[in-house]
Amino acid sequence: MTAEAVQAGPLAGDATKATAADGAGDRPLRIALLSYKGNPFCGGQGVYVRHLSRELARLGHDVEVLGAQPYPVLDEGVPLTELPSLDLYRSPDPFRNPARHEYRDWIDVVEYATMRTGGFPEPLTFSLRAKRHLLARRGDFDVIHDNQTLGYGLLGDLGAPLVTTIHHPITVDRLLDLDAAPTPVKRLSVRRWYGFTRMQKRVARRLPAVLTVSGSSQAEIVQHLGVRRDRVHVVHIGADTQLWSPDAAVPEVPGRIVTTSSADVPLKGLVHLVEALAKLRSERPDAHLVVVGRRAEDGPVAQAIERYGLAHAVEFVKGISDSELVDLVRGAQVACVPSLYEGFSLPAAEAMATGTPLVATTGGAIPEVAGPDGETCLAVPPGDADALAGQLSRLLGDPALRTRLGAAGRARVLERFTWKQAAIGTAERYREAIAAQPPAVKS
Repeated sequence: MTAEAVQAGPLAGDATKATAADGAGDRPLRIALLSYKGNPFCGGQGVYVRHLSRELARLGHDVEVLGAQPYPVLDEGVPLTELPSLDLYRSPDPFRNPARHEYRDWIDVVEYATMRTGGFPEPLTFSLRAKRHLLARRGDFDVIHDNQTLGYGLLGDLGAPLVTTIHHPITVDRLLDLDAAPTPVKRLSVRRWYGFTRMQKRVARRLPAVLTVSGSSQAEIVQHLGVRRDRVHVVHIGADTQLWSPDAAVPEVPGRIVTTSSADVPLKGLVHLVEALAKLRSERPDAHLVVVGRRAEDGPVAQAIERYGLAHAVEFVKGISDSELVDLVRGAQVACVPSLYEGFSLPAAEAMATGTPLVATTGGAIPEVAGPDGETCLAVPPGDADALAGQLSRLLGDPALRTRLGAAGRARVLERFTWKQAAIGTAERYREAIAAQPPAVKS
C-alpha cells in the first residue's frame, strides 16, 4: 500500500487492496490525466478531473491534465496542456462552420465531417490528438489516465500504462434518449448522434484496467460494454467536504427545492420533478424549484412548465460561482435528485455534505450514495411523480425529519465519499497498472 494510503488509514470498498511492490515503489508518480470535455459547471466529468487532479497533487504526485474545449478549471499546482479541437459546440454558436484557416490537419476534417453528418466526433478526435501528443513526449509520464474518452487513438502503445475511468456506459443514455424520442426521424437522429458508442464499446473491451465510481456502474459496464468483471475496479468519488459544508449563517428559504439537471436530458428526470412540483403546490403554495443547469426553450420540461403554469415557480440558474452554488443548496429546505439513472450522483453527495436533506430516486447508483430510505434520505422509484410529490411534501412539512436526515447525510459523505479517499484509491490502481506492464514498456 502506498505511503499516503497508510497515512490516511484503511478505505472501504474495492480500492482497499494493497498493491504489490512495483517499479514505482512509493515514489511520486508522473500522471497524464486526459479530459476531452472538462467544464466543471456542465457535467460530472469536469468535476472529476478538477478534484481528482488536485487531490493527487496534494498527495505528492506530479499531475498534468491534457484537455480540450471546454477546458477544465484546475486548482493551483495542476498544469493544463491544451489539445484544442475545432470547438464545434461552443456557446453561443454551436454546430458552427469553422473558417478555412482554422483547419490544421486531417483530424480537424474528420471532426467537422462527423458533426455535419449528425454524429458526435469529440471522443475519437481527442483520442487521436492525445496519442500524437503522448508519443511525442514518450518517457514523460509513468501512467496515463483517460477520463472516459474511449477513442481508438488510445489503443496500442502510448509510452506508458493506460488506466481508464468509465463513469457509466453512455449506452445507457442512448437507450433512454431513444425511448424519449417522439418521432422516427428523431430516433434516427439519436442513433446517429450516439454512433460513437460503438467505438467506445470496442475500445473498452480491449482495456487492461478500468476504474468506475460505483458498483452499479461496474455491473452496467460488464453488461453493456462486455468488459470482463475482473478488469473493472470500483473507486468511489466524492464531494469537496470543505466547500460543501453546513453553514448556519445561511438562511433557510421556505419551500425551496433545489436540483442539478440539464433540462433537455431525459436521463435526469427533471420533467417528473416538474410534474411533482405541480402536485405539491396544490397543498404547499410556497413550494418552488431552483434548477442548477441550462433552461431548455422547448421540449418536455419546457412544455410541462407551461402546461402546469409553473413559470414563476421554476428558476434555472447557471454560471454562478462555487460559493454562490453552495449557499444556494444550503438555503434549500430539500435537495432532490430525480434522475432515472446515475452512475454515481455527485449532486447527491454534495447536497448531503451541506447537511441539506435529500429526496432521491433509486435509479442506478443513487442508493449507493444516498444510503437507506428513512435513514440518510427519502427514496422514491425513478419516474414516479406522485411518489416524488409525496416525499417532498413529507420533508417540507417536518423540520425534525429534515434536521435528522441532513445530519445523517453529511456523516455518510464524510465517512465514505471524499476526494482524498478517491485519490488514494486511484493512485493504488496506477501502481498496479505499472506493475502489470512488462519491463520494456515501463517509462
